[in-house]
Amino acid sequence: MTAEGAAGASDDKVVEREATAVEAATGGETAAVEAAKRARRRRFGLTTDTAPPEGGGRAAPGDASAPARQWPLLSVLVLAGIGLVVVGVDAFPQSFRVGTMLVGAALLLGAVMRRVVPSVGMLAVRSRFTDMITYGVMGSLIVLLALMVQPHPWLRIPFLEDVLHLTL
Repeated sequence: MTAEGAAGASDDKVVEREATAVEAATGGETAAVEAAKRARRRRFGLTTDTAPPEGGGRAAPGDASAPARQWPLLSVLVLAGIGLVVVGVDAFPQSFRVGTMLVGAALLLGAVMRRVVPSVGMLAVRSRFTDMITYGVMGSLIVLLALMVQPHPWLRIPFLEDVLHLTL
């Protein structure tokens, strides 16, 4: 029997003893006994806590104001908000392209900050590597699509145009 099997068997015995004690005390099966039986059938134990993401601590000292503690997230949100305002106002002919590029640049900024800044507050959602890849890929794709959007794309990639024509 492996160590995990022995630990699981001892856990089953503890749960079984608790279930019979509750059953004896109440004179019959209760919801607690049913829950204990369901827990006994589980293969793995319950997770009681999750680890905070790496670098998810405050980005400023605790005595600083809330916005100052979350400056990395706020800088990304402000840049993305500026991009959305540029798209929404439509002040000049290519504003949709520039605004969308600002939104993508905000995600790229988030990826760079996740790599460089040791503690980024709520910008840290997952592990550092996963956040960097997610922010970087999404930001790059948004910028790439903004550069290739019709009419009059600023960037032409011929094989992607061929793929688009094959799918339509």
